[in-house]
Amino acid sequence: MELRVLRYFLTVARVESITHAADILHVTQPTLSRQLADLEKELGAQLLIRGKRKISLTDAGMLFRQRAEEILTLADKTEKEFKDRKNLVGGTISIGSVEATASQVLSKILKGFHTEYPQVSYHIFTGTGDEIKEKIDNGLLEVGILLEPININSEKYDFIRLPQKERWGILTKTSFSLAQKDHVTPKDLIGVPLFISGRPAVQNEIASWSADDYVHLHFVATFTLISNVISLVENGLGHAICIEGALAMKDSNHLCFRPFYPELQSGCVIIWKKYKIMSETATRFIQFIKHALQA
Repeated sequence: MELRVLRYFLTVARVESITHAADILHVTQPTLSRQLADLEKELGAQLLIRGKRKISLTDAGMLFRQRAEEILTLADKTEKEFKDRKNLVGGTISIGSVEATASQVLSKILKGFHTEYPQVSYHIFTGTGDEIKEKIDNGLLEVGILLEPININSEKYDFIRLPQKERWGILTKTSFSLAQKDHVTPKDLIGVPLFISGRPAVQNEIASWSADDYVHLHFVATFTLISNVISLVENGLGHAICIEGALAMKDSNHLCFRPFYPELQSGCVIIWKKYKIMSETATRFIQFIKHALQA
C-alpha cells in the first residue's frame, strides 16, 4: 500500500468524483480507477460506491478514510521532522489538551518556549483524555494534558502532575434557581435535567460523590466535550456537570458555575510516551515543561 494511493483515495472521497479527482491529481481517469480497484482488491473490501452522479463511501470506506488520514498525517510529520534536523530547534510540536483551566498553564508554557525558540510552530488538538492518549500512542501527538480520573500506565507514559486542581460543579443559566446558591449538593440536583460526561470514570466519580442520591438524578444527555452542550445550557435545556474551567470555554453573561458541596476536585497531568525517540525540538519542549513547573 503506497502513500500515493492513499492520497488518491482521500482526494476521491473529498470531491466525490473520480473524474474531478483525476484532474486535481494530474492523472488519467483510467489510471486512477485502476489504482482504486487495486487498493480494494489488496484490502479485500469495497471502499467506494460508484454512483452515476457521485462517488460515496461504504462503511469500510469511511473506516479506511480515517486510517488513511492518520497514516498520511504521521508520514508528513516524520518527513518534516527529518527536514527540520538541519535546524534542530524548529518544526511543529503537536499537543493535546482537555477542556480545563490547565490549558492556561499550557498557554504560559508555550509563550515562554516560543520566546526562546521562535522558529517552532504548534498544532493544538482538543479532545477527551482517551482520544489524546490514543493519538500519543499513534505518534500523532508529542504531549497531552489530561484530566483525572484517568488510567495512566506508568510503564508506558512519563507524566507530571500539575499543582492546580479543578473544582467540579454545575454549569447553569444565571436565571435558574441553582444559580442563586453558593454551592450545589446532591439533593439540589434531584429532579432537574442534567448533562454529564460520557466517560465512565467521570460518571463513577459523580456517583461516589452523590452517594445514595445518584439513583434519583435525571440525566438527559451525555457529552464528549463541554463545548458540545454549552448551547443547550444557554437555551435552558438542562445543567451540565463539569469542571470550573468549562466556563472559560464560553464568555457569556447568561451562564455561571456553582461548585459542588461536599467539594469534589480533580487534578491534571501532562503526559508523553516513555522510551519514544523524539525530535530535538520535542525533547527540548518536554525539558522546558519540567523546568517551568519546578520553577
